[in-house]
Amino acid sequence: MKVDPKLYEFCTVRQLEVLEALDTHGSEKKAAKALGCASSLIGSTLKAVKKKAALAGHAPGHFESGVAPGYAMGKVTVQRNASGEVERTWERQSPESQAQLEVLRAAAEAMSEGVKGLAPLTPPPEFTRDDLLCVYPMGDPHFGAMAWWQEVGESFDLEIAEKLTCGAIDRLVASAPASHTSLLLNLGDMFHADNQRNVTQSGHQLDVDGRWAKIQQVGLRAMLYCIRRLLEKHQRVIVRINRGNHDGHSAYALALMISCYFHGEPRVEVDLSPSVVWFHQFGKVLIGSTHGDTIKGPDMMGVMAADKPEEWGATSHRYFYVGHVHHQDIKEYRGGVVEYFRTLAARDAWHHGQGYRAGRDMRLIVHHREHGEIERHRCDVGML
Repeated sequence: MKVDPKLYEFCTVRQLEVLEALDTHGSEKKAAKALGCASSLIGSTLKAVKKKAALAGHAPGHFESGVAPGYAMGKVTVQRNASGEVERTWERQSPESQAQLEVLRAAAEAMSEGVKGLAPLTPPPEFTRDDLLCVYPMGDPHFGAMAWWQEVGESFDLEIAEKLTCGAIDRLVASAPASHTSLLLNLGDMFHADNQRNVTQSGHQLDVDGRWAKIQQVGLRAMLYCIRRLLEKHQRVIVRINRGNHDGHSAYALALMISCYFHGEPRVEVDLSPSVVWFHQFGKVLIGSTHGDTIKGPDMMGVMAADKPEEWGATSHRYFYVGHVHHQDIKEYRGGVVEYFRTLAARDAWHHGQGYRAGRDMRLIVHHREHGEIERHRCDVGML
């Protein structure tokens, strides 16, 4: 079946993917097979988008017959001629009564989807490769940061942060090989501010979009979306949330919330170590990570060798993945490579005034168990 292209304007990122699959493959069954989901999800998604479109004024065909999605038939006026024949009718359709209740219920379910329990569980992929590890480094997301385009040349707020993060994960997961294990590595500063005071640890005032509680909710929702997308491609998902200089306390709270959410899902492992430095070994590959505000790049390989001597001796490909500086920097030291990653977040007024002009993107890095990094993919902010 062909999907009304106008409906794409009313889709979330996930709904857009479902409708595009339906349009491409022509049936709910084929689209579900391509996406690796239940056929019922395709139909319910199409129905939900049509309902949203109808409430916004787009419901083609309902003038000829039937009731627009999300509406109920109201008063009907009939005009007859002198012979008693019907000449014309007027129908009133409105989102009232039971129909309005259903719309409100659907809206409530949609808003709570990202923060409720596991229902349904994401089914595991049919095939994965044990010799590959997919790493998704998230450079300083800064949820809650605010930028005004007239001041800095581009806009950024909480809504944009969520859309960019989820959109980047969508593209990178689609590009990723089906490795058995994946690592979602948040490099720190998930949140722009650590509390409602909206200041850095040094007391610098921050430009923040919205209340701190709301920022926490949206950040959690985005991370849960990312993890569920990884579960569609990978059998095992390891999650590490590094604490940054902007979110020293809320970053750990985020890790706890994610751990509680997935407590019944053995395929998700959330690291809850409070350490500033974190390590993961995959065959002959050793990966270290930290935010980057406490340890200098030239010292990181020495820290890795000191903290993990056995793993150091058992590996030949060693990497340190770091955030904090918001720009790309890769240097090879004795023993391994230290790489700093960009962010998807726009620069705020302070960074703009300091002359920061780095690009914005997110990466996927693929490691082989024996040979280390073998490929990588990049999602530029312009692609989103």
